[in-house]
Amino acid sequence: MDASGKLSVVLVQQGVWDSELESMPLASGYLKASALADERLNRETAVSIRNYRGRVTTSGMANDLFGDAVPDVLAFSVCGWNFRQFGALAETFKQLNPQGWVIFGGTHVAHQGERTFRMFPAVDVVVDGEGEFVFPELLHAVLDRRRPDDLDDLAGLTYRDRQGSVISTDARPRITNLDDVPSPFLTGAIELTDGNGRFRYDVALMETNRGCPYKCAFCYWGGATGQKVRAFSRERLRAELEVFAKLEVHTIVLCDANFGMLPGDEQFVEDVIELRERYGFPRAIEASWAKNKSKTFFRIVRRMKETGMRSSFTLALQTLDDDALDLMNRRNMKVNDWEELVAWLAAEGLDCYAELIWGAPGETIESFMAGYDRLSAKVSRIACYPMLLLPNTDYTEKKELHGLVTVRGDNDDFEYVLANRSVSFAQNQKMARFLYWARVVAEMCVLRHTWVGLRGLTSITQSEALLDFDEWLLTTDNPAAEPLRVAARPTIGGAGDLETAITLFYTDKATKQLLRAWWTESILPRVPDGHRSLLQAIFDFDLLTQPVTADSDDPRPQRVSVRCGEYYVLKDVKLRYDIPGILGTLRRGETPSLSPDPTVVDLYYRVGADDVVRSTNHETIIHFMGQTTEEVMANAGVTSSDFTLNAEEVA
Repeated sequence: MDASGKLSVVLVQQGVWDSELESMPLASGYLKASALADERLNRETAVSIRNYRGRVTTSGMANDLFGDAVPDVLAFSVCGWNFRQFGALAETFKQLNPQGWVIFGGTHVAHQGERTFRMFPAVDVVVDGEGEFVFPELLHAVLDRRRPDDLDDLAGLTYRDRQGSVISTDARPRITNLDDVPSPFLTGAIELTDGNGRFRYDVALMETNRGCPYKCAFCYWGGATGQKVRAFSRERLRAELEVFAKLEVHTIVLCDANFGMLPGDEQFVEDVIELRERYGFPRAIEASWAKNKSKTFFRIVRRMKETGMRSSFTLALQTLDDDALDLMNRRNMKVNDWEELVAWLAAEGLDCYAELIWGAPGETIESFMAGYDRLSAKVSRIACYPMLLLPNTDYTEKKELHGLVTVRGDNDDFEYVLANRSVSFAQNQKMARFLYWARVVAEMCVLRHTWVGLRGLTSITQSEALLDFDEWLLTTDNPAAEPLRVAARPTIGGAGDLETAITLFYTDKATKQLLRAWWTESILPRVPDGHRSLLQAIFDFDLLTQPVTADSDDPRPQRVSVRCGEYYVLKDVKLRYDIPGILGTLRRGETPSLSPDPTVVDLYYRVGADDVVRSTNHETIIHFMGQTTEEVMANAGVTSSDFTLNAEEVA
């Protein structure tokens, strides 16, 4: 009990990224709001949330959780990256409070009670689905002095009975009316501001719906694959959006499996636009877009373009190989008809990026590289991820059938695929280095315009350039190469140290000079003479438009307020070519003029990049790239006259 005599309940959540700002504890917020909506629980319990950044150690969390007082109930929102740490905390908790309850919930442990209890005997209960209605029932059981080994009347969980047998109770029906779940924002369950009254998280997380109609072999979207999609009401979502608008939240990230699929999604976007007109915020929406693009999707995209609402449009392809698509259960999905969609988005002047998974059954190095380069000829970014086996997925259940060889991560509980029937262990190791540089240099936008120039002006493919950089880095005697060589050493899953390399490329002058040396020594000599000057100018523009951080070697001290956002501005930048215009021409698949065309532009850089550079999140970093005046106006939804009136210098 706490000092007031109430049952002390602590909800624990930990994000994967170690950004300066926290990741919003949405799952814990739902649970807290649901518990406090119950009259008895509101009266007799004290529910709090402890939310940790990605790099907080187990001992650091233990000192925070147990330093002042040990709670009565410890409930964890478990993901693959924190499963082991939370298991260790459960063990410590039981030593301090043997009668306390430990509850695990989340996609990584749902329906995995037997393994969870075997690994972490201190865990009492595993919630097997949506937890908002199960959690209050468990707290009532604690208040009623019931034992955690006698819960057979509570649906939707797994526990051990008095004989130690693992018991899974009847499945609980999925929540039909999502508005029955109290809002963590409208109820104040999630603390939204810091001590200075500012929004305390990197982005605002929201759900507009739950469920996914597909059954992709690699995916277990909240246990809702193959399920009917259920939506929150427009009225509730609008009220939540207004909270964020008033707090000047820049980006809303939607935790939906297929945003843009339901008619209500169109209404949601209209509400975002209207609130932005009133409050100036939100400025951007990031989402996992509907896999099959309907008329609703196209209307939403066009409307967002018309009003300057930013988003990154995702092609969640995962593979372009027909054999791998069959084994993924994705062959018949319209997402595979992607080229027409990319062409439409390009014609609308909208950015699009793609996702690929390396290591899928049926995929080979040759087919993956062919797919990568086919995509890179059409889209601005490709996010490449190593194949993970997740609990409750088709791949995991058919592991032997596909010949999947895996290993658990060093610092997480994911199963990383090291080989399958079409890829050997040695081949996978070779691909690890390519995936590393594909993520650091391409996905994280260290270079982004350069790829457009290479594919339009040379025969060098994006994969060739990345492999060339890796080979050059291993042989150069430039001292700035050593930190990158160390960072790129393969780890389990092939990820390497992403944060170190990304931070160096964005903040370290010597590393930027190293990138220039590779470009000058290894790539430019392969470029046709007549194209070399223009391609060099595009490369220079790439580095010039990288985000501005406190460590940047070329700071832009002048700050301006553009309607509702603050930017650094670099005035009267002289370019030998009209690079923004040439890039637009190349993206349309047209041939630009190779003659110099001196152009002067102003470049604007959104303030606050320090919070995102180290996060390894490409969906966020893209919003901090340097933009021309025209791009800022389009993204702010203002005219040139409005822009002039609202661009007031900030002291």
